[in-house]
Amino acid sequence: MREKGLLKRSRHHVHLSADKETATKVGQRRGKPVILTIAAGRMHAAGHTFYLSANGVWLTDEVPTEFIEFNPRIEVAME
Repeated sequence: MREKGLLKRSRHHVHLSADKETATKVGQRRGKPVILTIAAGRMHAAGHTFYLSANGVWLTDEVPTEFIEFNPRIEVAME
């Protein structure tokens, strides 16, 4: 993730939540969630496009590393 950012891989887009509560709820579907903060405003200003789906999920093609705010405490827990 630190090298390439968030990639859509086999999905059509990277899925983002607007708030921590929603992200936590969605993340718990697959085990213990890890919540990342994305500098979406800076991404948009840099020319990245976002789409709002009908169910309120924000979509984008990728999240480059420079827009991910890494939390050292979470990284240690993930290793």
